[in-house]
Amino acid sequence: MDFDVIVLGAGAAGMMCAAIAGQRGRRVLLIDHATELAEKIRISGGGRCNFTNRDVGPQNFLSRNPHFCRSALARYTPRDFIALIERHNIRYHERNLGQLFCDDSAQQIIAMLKVECDAAGVQWAMPVTVERVARLADGEQGFEVATTQGSHRSRALVVATGGLSIPKIGATPFGYRLAEQFGLNIVPPKPALVPLALPPEWLERFGALSGSSFDAVMSCVEVPRGADWPAFREAALVTHRGLSGPSILQVSSYWQSGGARGPVAMDLLPDVDAGAWLNEHRRDQQGLGALLAEHLPRRFAVSFAELHGWTQPLAQLSNAVLGTIAETLKGWPIQPSGTLGYAKAEVTLGGVDTDALSQQTLEARSVPGLYFIGEVVDVTGWLGGYNFQWAWASGVAAGSDC
Repeated sequence: MDFDVIVLGAGAAGMMCAAIAGQRGRRVLLIDHATELAEKIRISGGGRCNFTNRDVGPQNFLSRNPHFCRSALARYTPRDFIALIERHNIRYHERNLGQLFCDDSAQQIIAMLKVECDAAGVQWAMPVTVERVARLADGEQGFEVATTQGSHRSRALVVATGGLSIPKIGATPFGYRLAEQFGLNIVPPKPALVPLALPPEWLERFGALSGSSFDAVMSCVEVPRGADWPAFREAALVTHRGLSGPSILQVSSYWQSGGARGPVAMDLLPDVDAGAWLNEHRRDQQGLGALLAEHLPRRFAVSFAELHGWTQPLAQLSNAVLGTIAETLKGWPIQPSGTLGYAKAEVTLGGVDTDALSQQTLEARSVPGLYFIGEVVDVTGWLGGYNFQWAWASGVAAGSDC
């Protein structure tokens, strides 16, 4: 064998896996087709890499098997990764909701992972294109990987090629095709953590307000029977094509996974009892738009009131109408027309079916020595460092076994 382990994909999961395997004394080759190392890390978190979250658990991930990620996440926790970056003297800070970012640059995370790989004796091959992957003949366990720079054989093969999000930095369906080649099922991929597109009639009224941002709670109106889907409170942002912002990106993953793609609900007054608030102002001569401007951007507030025909002074509105307004403010149903696709998606929903993989090691049950880790697997985290933690944890799980 040329190597004990070949890792395809030098992103977050791939480099972590290669470093761990190399530290165990394995001879490791890391292959990637990109000319720049780990571009997805470099551009993440506004260039500062939201590398994990202090509070990570299976509840923060979507998968057809919601418990699949539990073992890997328990074995390699956020505290473990924090200890690693602290050993490398990388300064970091915490933002809202437990999100951790580098103080300086995401490039520090890339450099740290490369140092870890180099110290473990990992060999690099990039930019290199993989032309063919095959199992060894004559019953010998292992794989042959043919590339544009020659062929290599290894006893184990780890696929860390990512999903379809952000194609401009090199995303391809290579990992899915490889899984299918070896008989593994693929949960149909979809863009996740992605802005929502809205229909022309909505954009006609609100599109001109592009840039308006406000606090909101987002949830899906149609939830599959038995599912306990969360609501997300963060900023929402009006764009010229629809809605974006953290709360929108979060709910988009669930909207995509639901199948029915019904409306999403927007609570415009998260900390307000809308009925009591309106009742306090029911004798006001001002209109709803002016009153809402106490909590929302003025132009947006006025457009919301005009859209629903609530333009009279509040004193002229009946109790029934005020009740309808309160109900709408706490759960305004908005029907997306779609998403802005993989070009604007943070990650990919779906991927290699977890039923085909070991929960402990990420090894394919039917193909000894073949592993799938990171975004290529049907495990998709929330916005806020969760997907990087899955990359680190799944990389360690496979690297500790291969």
